[in-house]
Amino acid sequence: MVATRAAARFSTPCTTPQRAIARHVTSVQVGSAQQRHHSSFPSDRRSKVYEFKDVLSLVENPNDSTLLIDVREPAEFAANSIPTSLNVPITSQPDALLLSEEDFEDRFGFQKPPREKMVVFFCKAGVRSSAAAQLAKLAGYTKVGEYRGSWLDWERNGGPGTTSGPGQP
Repeated sequence: MVATRAAARFSTPCTTPQRAIARHVTSVQVGSAQQRHHSSFPSDRRSKVYEFKDVLSLVENPNDSTLLIDVREPAEFAANSIPTSLNVPITSQPDALLLSEEDFEDRFGFQKPPREKMVVFFCKAGVRSSAAAQLAKLAGYTKVGEYRGSWLDWERNGGPGTTSGPGQP
């Protein structure tokens, strides 16, 4: 019975970032107790943590080796975002980084981030960006960063693109 549930779990398409991550946790029935074994994917490594000043430097001095990715939904991105960022909404598109280069470009209208580039994720408060970082690692990305303060921190610090906050009219 456990094998049947596990097979069903692994064949079910993922609909949320949390479910995609959970697919890599297996359960084993031992007597009346159940043990969980977490896989040793590269996702076990911690992401590089970015602070406001680090992201501000990326915005003011863009480079070809680092991409800033806003994982909020398109309406949130359209309302306001950190300049130079690309929108890859993780809640509605959790499979985005698993797509082929061609399918990704068809869906999002820009080139899929290469796996050798540093990808720095942010959202509104850091929850979705953390899930996106884990999914990126599962998809084979090795240079993964998180701006954990995300949009709320950016706005609080008056970063470029905000309409309020310190240093803004």
